[in-house]
Order: sequence, then structure tokens, then C-alpha cells
Amino acid sequence: MHGQPTTTSGASPAEPDLAHHGDAEVAAGLVDLAVNVRRAPLPPWLAEPITASLADLAAYPDPRPARAAVAARHGRPPEEVLLTAGAAEGFVLLAQALRGLQRPVVVHPQFTEPEAALRAAGHTVRRVLLDEADGFRLHPDRIPADADLVMIGNPTNPTAVLHPAADLAALARPGRVLVVDEAFADTTATPGVPGEPESLAARRDLPGLLVVRSLTKTWGLAGLRIGYLLGEAALLRRLAAVQPLWAVSTPALAAAAACAGPEAARAERAIAAQLAADRDHLVARLSALPGVRVAGRPASAFVLVRIAGADRIRDLLRGRGWAVRRGDTFPGLGPDWLRIAVRDRVTTDAFIEVLAEIMEA
Repeated sequence: MHGQPTTTSGASPAEPDLAHHGDAEVAAGLVDLAVNVRRAPLPPWLAEPITASLADLAAYPDPRPARAAVAARHGRPPEEVLLTAGAAEGFVLLAQALRGLQRPVVVHPQFTEPEAALRAAGHTVRRVLLDEADGFRLHPDRIPADADLVMIGNPTNPTAVLHPAADLAALARPGRVLVVDEAFADTTATPGVPGEPESLAARRDLPGLLVVRSLTKTWGLAGLRIGYLLGEAALLRRLAAVQPLWAVSTPALAAAAACAGPEAARAERAIAAQLAADRDHLVARLSALPGVRVAGRPASAFVLVRIAGADRIRDLLRGRGWAVRRGDTFPGLGPDWLRIAVRDRVTTDAFIEVLAEIMEA
């Protein structure tokens, strides 16, 4: 479609399976390259507050300390933070609270839960499909001018493309909600640039901006379910009005407060730098394989590749003990795409050896 919007309403047999996620690819005995969650022991500064919170489970959760900590990290007042049971809950709150939307647009390929949540709430969704030939980069002028909601990931899952903040900011305007999914923003790093490059988390000047954040990826907390939304206080009040009572558990609130502290910020930057080196190694090894093409310029914890017959190769990899993420469930992709999580170099080298053997057979 070369970036042109298409209108969809409800699923059809030809539609990608928006409910499919990487965890469905994983099974006992498989090396997991399908899920983009870092697996490492929790550092003491994170494990200890979570463990200590278990003594307080008789009391209802109090989100105020964690909300204040997250707000301080991003230079915002607490009323511009809404804590959620994982970033995915934020998409459901948006879809349910903004029932008056007339022209929502989702930029693909990207994480499928935003569109799935909109559809489940009865919205008709238009898609803007980014170009493979252009490295899946965003061109702001391709977003319909009449869109009253725009959803896009940065960095985008599954392409790992990091869009310039200026291009995203250009999409903000009065009367539009601009949702930027930064679930993987803490995985990005640019040498010589402090903090998270291209993040809009601290921007308070853009009308209608809502930033979605996750704490489950870098810190290995997918089972705890903790994320948050950043945006205008009035918009967050609308979302909070449809959120279940006590949606975020006491252990999850303890994790949020710990992950907002200075020690977490320092650790996050070190992890992102190591991830960049490990990603470069994975990209180099993949690019050296005949018939494998890495999409765009990956900037996150995963890499998207195009391989003829990828659906068959994925099955053969499973037979050899490796789980990778199928690409055909993402709108704008198809059966020749795979998403591969970045792991340490030893794991990457072992995987590449098996992939090479399969492709040569």
C-alpha cells in the first residue's frame, strides 16, 4: 500500500491474527527468541522492594507513591501519570474511554493490541502501512489529516525502527489524540546522546499526546504486569474513569517506584548499550547469510528479517529447538517474515549455525 490508508472494520478470513503474540511460539525445551523480554536475575534494588511489598497485601494498593516517582522521572506532575496493569491495558482504556472517535488510524506494521482493542470496542480502524522498501520509516504526510486518533510505536514492534521524535511531534494537533507506544524506548541508545533517544515522554507541549510505557521488557516483569501512561491530565482522567478499581497490584506499584529511581536509570542505560552491541552482532551474522534480509535499521531488542519460505523455516527451527516469532500476524507483513529477539553473542552464534544449516539443506 506504500503508506496509503486502508479502511477495515472487523476481522475477515484474510485478516492477520491480531490476537497472536510471541509467547504462543514458546514451549518447553525451546530456546526463546520469540519474546522480547530480557531474562536476567532481578537486581537487589528491584527485587527487595517487590519482596517487601508482600507483607502489605492485606491493604488495598495505594498508587500515589509510585505515581509520584514516575512523574518525577519524566518531569511531569503526578496527575499526568496513569499507572496500568502493563502497557497493554492502556490500549483497552483508550478504546473504551474514547467512544466518540470517528477516524482512528493505526500505523502498521506494529504491535497488534492497539488495533485489537479498538476493534473490540466497536471502532472502525484505518491502517497506514509503512513501506518495506523505505525501511518501514514514518512519513508524517501519509497520515490522513482528518484522523482524530493516531497510534504508532517508537521504536516500533516488530520492525525495531526508531522514528525521529520530530516526525512524531509533527502528527500532534488540537482535536487529535496521538498515541506513541514507547514500550521499548528504554532499549534504545545512541552513543553520545544521554537518555532515551527520540522519546516524547517528557514533552508536555504537544496537544493530545499520550505516551504508553512498559516496565516489563528490560526488567523481566511480564508476569507482574506494570506500565503507565503519560499525557494531559484531562485525558488521563477520562481513561482512569473506565479503569477497574485497584488495577495495579501492590507488588507492581513497588516495582514501578523502584524502576523510576536514579539507580534504575543508570542500569537501564548500561543494559541498552550492551543490547546495542549484541544487536549489532546479530545483524552482522544474519546479514552474512545468503537469502536473509534485515529490515530497516534495528534500534531495539529484536530484529525483523525477510526470508523466502520463512513459515517453513520457522517450523524447522522449532524442530531444532529454537522459537522465533512469525511475521504474518502483523498487518503489512506476510509469511516471509520472522522477528528474532536479541540475545547474548553465544546464543546468537548457536542460533545462526542452526539457521544456516536449515537454509543450506
